Amino acid sequence: MKHYEEVKLNVDTDRLGKEYLDFKHHLGFKTDDKRNIDFNAICINRIPGDPNSISGGNVRGLYWTYPDSTNVEEQRLPYIEEHKYTELCPEFRGTYVEQVYNLIKSKFNLGRVRFLMKPPRSCLSWHRDPEKRLHIPIITNKGCVMVIEDTAFHMPSNGNGYVTDNTKYHNFFNGSEIDRVHIVATVIK
Repeated sequence: MKHYEEVKLNVDTDRLGKEYLDFKHHLGFKTDDKRNIDFNAICINRIPGDPNSISGGNVRGLYWTYPDSTNVEEQRLPYIEEHKYTELCPEFRGTYVEQVYNLIKSKFNLGRVRFLMKPPRSCLSWHRDPEKRLHIPIITNKGCVMVIEDTAFHMPSNGNGYVTDNTKYHNFFNGSEIDRVHIVATVIK
């Protein structure tokens, strides 16, 4: 069963990658737990006038996982009111990031939009999210693979987006030796 769909966007991923590297240098990453060295995000939008909406657990958001050998599903972090994330963070005004944000906003009903970086040789937990996600791969290679239930696939940096069904159990692993960077947006029904 296919759990993703490729969407034509024509994003200039080289230009986006250069802006990402500049913002990474100036803004750094945010996480709700500094011990989570494998979760790295730069928030692109926020709740209007609310800088706290891009800090703490709001950076990662609600998910469910099977944390141990009991195989009992547990909820992690509180529900995020995704529909409230409508304001571009001021740092991105007048940039190509803003152009991409406006492009995907015109095509999808979005919640949080973030740059997500996965370090080399690291993996997300097996988990599910409340909503689908739109991925725009920026920096990647064939060793970067998403697995949704029993389907494994690579999302190339070709200017397109990929809507993934993250309501199903999934993970992502970066088996390469470079950082993997995507813009990841919550797609609201």
